[in-house]
Amino acid sequence: MPDTYEKLLEDTIEIDAPTDKVWSLVTDVPRMAKWSPQVVRSTVKGGVVREGATFTNLNKQGFKRWPTGGKVVRMNAPSATTPGEFAFRIRENHTVWSFHLEPTATGGTRLTERRETPDGISKLSLMLTKVVLGGQDGFTKELQDGIRQTLERIKAEAEGV
Repeated sequence: MPDTYEKLLEDTIEIDAPTDKVWSLVTDVPRMAKWSPQVVRSTVKGGVVREGATFTNLNKQGFKRWPTGGKVVRMNAPSATTPGEFAFRIRENHTVWSFHLEPTATGGTRLTERRETPDGISKLSLMLTKVVLGGQDGFTKELQDGIRQTLERIKAEAEGV
């Protein structure tokens, strides 16, 4: 089975809210189910989100459900003039998901969500994606669409819409 997958998925949105407000949303791992169409539930071990913290997710696709484990690998809060980043690595497939926050000249935030594969994707995850989740192309499209939906929902929350 060839390891054919997109090495980088990302999208960006402009939010009319300061970076500290957006930061408080993207680092609230238990609330991610409110924004991400794939996440059913997230639970942080010990309840505190910090670099090194671990968490479990319950994910979904239609009626299918599966657990994953994550670990916060970068947590650099933004300021009014410097960007910030929140990133976590998924144990089962080795992907790194991140949110990059940049302050804009108007006092808002440019938010980018990324899924990167610096160490590839595990063979088990590639096989399960092929057999259970509809194949790499379809699942990649779902992930890309999910990134857009997540960003739009975070924007609506941050702007109070």
